[in-house]
Amino acid sequence: MTASQTPFHWPVRVYWEDTDAGGIVFYANYLKFFERARTEWLRHLGIGQQALRDEVGGMFVVSETQVQYHRPARLDDLLLVTARVREAGRASLTIEQRALLQPARADGQALLLCEGTIRIGWVDAQSLRPQRIPLRVLDALQTPD
Repeated sequence: MTASQTPFHWPVRVYWEDTDAGGIVFYANYLKFFERARTEWLRHLGIGQQALRDEVGGMFVVSETQVQYHRPARLDDLLLVTARVREAGRASLTIEQRALLQPARADGQALLLCEGTIRIGWVDAQSLRPQRIPLRVLDALQTPD
């Protein structure tokens, strides 16, 4: 499976806890924003991660990240964080993610702040050994929104 349909979008407000002393989002917090968007995206697809862990005994873990920072987000900014599958294998997914500044600019385009790819692997929840991603998860990811 390769790149999926339209990216999922999740709004994120920047709070004090997300910023450094200068009121700019601390770089590592973009990974937290990306995590929230991926979790809500899976939930939107009917995949509750805790329920899936309880039912099949597996879970996703992050194995690799690549992030590029273009512009800073600041206190009180409203971001739109996206997630979409770039590649899906039998035991891992590569997810493309972006953090965009909202509201949109006068020309209707959102301002790109940060983008990256996150590779997540499916593992047994007890042993943490790689396993195949459950077919129902892969099927949900292939269903157009």
